[in-house]
Amino acid sequence: MVQQVTPGITIKVIYPESDGQPMADNTEQFAWIVKIKENLEILFASQTDVFIAGDLFWYPVKESPNIKQAPDTMVIFGRPKGKRGSYLQWDEDNIPPQVVFEILSPGNTLKEMTKKLQFYQRYGVEEYYIYDPAKNDLNGLLRSGDSFEVIEE
Repeated sequence: MVQQVTPGITIKVIYPESDGQPMADNTEQFAWIVKIKENLEILFASQTDVFIAGDLFWYPVKESPNIKQAPDTMVIFGRPKGKRGSYLQWDEDNIPPQVVFEILSPGNTLKEMTKKLQFYQRYGVEEYYIYDPAKNDLNGLLRSGDSFEVIEE
């Protein structure tokens, strides 16, 4: 039996704005997320085309709501400031976040952080910074072609 598909029916894709998880695992991680995000807001306050967000879902691929990440802080040059429920890249001139910060907590695993690195590498992040408040250790990675290279001190 052959079944006909009715043309003109579209299915609305839903892009959740929350995963129900807390923004941070502890007060120190939360303080660093806020500190970095708010200081970047101050740094770029006079530039109307720099969007900065903390713990906001970024969806890089249209119609793929399972492909997402919520960087602790992200900076997108070339996009206007303003409120968003999530960052839908295709609605933002297809501009990915150029700078991403992740703040480590005791609960982070190597597997989780490796998956984040691969995600950011795959979807066009230019600079990726990882801060470990327990060790007061900041590491940066800079895009070089299709991969990241460590930023030397």
